[in-house]
Amino acid sequence: MLHLTTDAFEEMASWAREHLPEEACGLIAGRRQGDEAWAERVFCLENEDHSSEHFTISAASQLRCIREARTAGLEILGNWHSHPETPARPSKEDLRLANDPKALYVVLSLEEPRWPSIVAYTQDEKRKVSRMMVAYDA
Repeated sequence: MLHLTTDAFEEMASWAREHLPEEACGLIAGRRQGDEAWAERVFCLENEDHSSEHFTISAASQLRCIREARTAGLEILGNWHSHPETPARPSKEDLRLANDPKALYVVLSLEEPRWPSIVAYTQDEKRKVSRMMVAYDA
């Protein structure tokens, strides 16, 4: 399960709304223990592609976030991005690019901008996708 604070969820949703019609993106830092992960920091970053269908986070931005997370005693848990007009589920492109079996991948849908929805998943070395429950107190 991914534990996400309401503030973190709202920060992601706000960033995603601000960047419509593009996909918004970022990284999530926190702590994990077994199958549980606690997001303690959300990084909202520029989508280098400026596209509504895919995103790229620059290597420089990723490195800066890794350093900030480590300084705070956190690890990068994974990345997040928005789907401006489609449901909160990984697209074929999302699954194709999910290459780190340790990473969490989070999709925030703005299909209904006032009521964003969210899903988290992992993908193992054999490309098996597992949905992860997301808990937040919104």
